[in-house]
Amino acid sequence: MPVASLTLELRIEHAQSLKDRRQVVRSVKEKLANAFNISVAELDEAVTWQSATIGVVAISSSRDYLTGLMRQVEDAATRISNDLGATISDCWWQFLDEGAAIETMERGQERP
Repeated sequence: MPVASLTLELRIEHAQSLKDRRQVVRSVKEKLANAFNISVAELDEAVTWQSATIGVVAISSSRDYLTGLMRQVEDAATRISNDLGATISDCWWQFLDEGAAIETMERGQERP
Protein backbone atom coordinates (compact mmCIF):
# COMPACT_ATOMS: atom_id res chain seq x y z
CA MET A 1 0.00 0.00 0.00
CA PRO A 2 1.55 3.33 -1.02
CA VAL A 3 2.36 6.08 1.45
CA ALA A 4 3.07 9.64 0.31
CA SER A 5 5.41 11.84 2.31
CA LEU A 6 5.63 15.60 1.69
CA THR A 7 8.35 17.81 3.21
CA LEU A 8 7.92 21.58 3.33
CA GLU A 9 10.75 23.98 4.16
CA LEU A 10 9.30 27.25 5.49
CA ARG A 11 11.02 30.61 5.55
CA ILE A 12 9.55 33.01 8.15
CA GLU A 13 11.31 36.31 7.51
CA HIS A 14 9.22 38.39 9.94
CA ALA A 15 9.82 36.11 12.95
CA GLN A 16 11.62 38.03 15.68
CA SER A 17 11.25 35.37 18.36
CA LEU A 18 10.58 31.70 18.91
CA LYS A 19 6.98 32.66 19.72
CA ASP A 20 6.53 34.21 16.25
CA ARG A 21 7.94 31.07 14.65
CA ARG A 22 5.74 28.74 16.70
CA GLN A 23 2.63 30.72 15.81
CA VAL A 24 3.25 30.33 12.07
CA VAL A 25 4.21 26.64 12.30
CA ARG A 26 1.21 25.80 14.51
CA SER A 27 -1.19 27.61 12.16
CA VAL A 28 0.16 25.87 9.06
CA LYS A 29 -0.02 22.46 10.74
CA GLU A 30 -3.56 22.96 12.07
CA LYS A 31 -4.96 24.37 8.84
CA LEU A 32 -3.50 21.57 6.72
CA ALA A 33 -4.64 18.85 9.12
CA ASN A 34 -8.16 20.30 9.26
CA ALA A 35 -8.46 20.67 5.48
CA PHE A 36 -7.13 17.25 4.44
CA ASN A 37 -7.11 13.67 5.70
CA ILE A 38 -3.36 13.75 6.48
CA SER A 39 -0.91 13.61 9.35
CA VAL A 40 1.21 16.73 9.89
CA ALA A 41 4.24 17.25 12.15
CA GLU A 42 7.13 19.63 12.63
CA LEU A 43 10.32 17.77 11.66
CA ASP A 44 13.11 19.93 13.03
CA GLU A 45 14.09 21.65 16.21
CA ALA A 46 13.74 25.40 16.48
CA VAL A 47 17.34 26.08 15.44
CA THR A 48 16.55 29.46 13.89
CA TRP A 49 13.52 31.68 14.24
CA GLN A 50 13.19 32.20 10.51
CA SER A 51 12.96 28.61 9.29
CA ALA A 52 11.00 25.43 9.93
CA THR A 53 10.47 22.03 8.36
CA ILE A 54 7.01 20.45 8.26
CA GLY A 55 6.25 16.87 7.25
CA VAL A 56 2.96 15.59 5.83
CA VAL A 57 2.05 11.92 5.39
CA ALA A 58 -0.95 10.22 3.78
CA ILE A 59 -1.79 6.61 2.95
CA SER A 60 -4.14 5.25 0.30
CA SER A 61 -4.57 2.26 -1.94
CA SER A 62 -4.27 4.57 -4.97
CA ARG A 63 -1.03 6.26 -6.03
CA ASP A 64 -3.03 8.52 -8.35
CA TYR A 65 -5.15 9.71 -5.42
CA LEU A 66 -2.01 10.39 -3.36
CA THR A 67 -0.41 12.29 -6.24
CA GLY A 68 -3.42 14.59 -6.50
CA LEU A 69 -3.64 14.94 -2.72
CA MET A 70 0.02 15.91 -2.34
CA ARG A 71 -0.34 18.54 -5.07
CA GLN A 72 -3.42 19.96 -3.34
CA VAL A 73 -1.65 19.99 0.03
CA GLU A 74 1.39 21.72 -1.51
CA ASP A 75 -0.84 24.39 -3.08
CA ALA A 76 -2.75 24.89 0.17
CA ALA A 77 0.47 25.09 2.19
CA THR A 78 1.76 27.77 -0.17
CA ARG A 79 -1.44 29.82 0.23
CA ILE A 80 -1.56 29.37 4.01
CA SER A 81 2.12 30.27 4.41
CA ASN A 82 1.76 33.37 2.26
CA ASP A 83 -1.27 34.47 4.30
CA LEU A 84 0.85 34.15 7.46
CA GLY A 85 3.75 36.13 5.99
CA ALA A 86 5.95 33.09 5.37
CA THR A 87 7.13 31.39 2.18
CA ILE A 88 7.87 27.82 1.18
CA SER A 89 11.54 27.85 0.24
CA ASP A 90 11.64 24.18 -0.78
CA CYS A 91 9.21 21.32 -1.13
CA TRP A 92 9.47 17.66 -2.15
CA TRP A 93 7.41 14.53 -1.82
CA GLN A 94 7.93 10.85 -2.28
CA PHE A 95 6.12 7.56 -2.39
CA LEU A 96 7.04 4.91 0.12
CA ASP A 97 5.82 1.59 -1.30
CA GLU A 98 6.26 -1.66 0.55
CA GLY A 99 8.94 -3.65 -1.26
CA ALA A 100 9.49 -0.95 -3.90
CA ALA A 101 12.01 1.79 -4.41
CA ILE A 102 11.31 5.28 -3.12
CA GLU A 103 10.25 7.72 -5.84
CA THR A 104 10.92 11.37 -5.01
CA MET A 105 9.06 14.22 -6.71
CA GLU A 106 10.65 17.67 -6.63
CA ARG A 107 8.62 20.85 -6.76
CA GLY A 108 7.31 21.38 -10.29
CA GLN A 109 8.43 17.96 -11.51
CA GLU A 110 6.05 15.89 -13.60
CA ARG A 111 5.39 12.28 -12.73
CA PRO A 112 6.85 9.84 -15.31
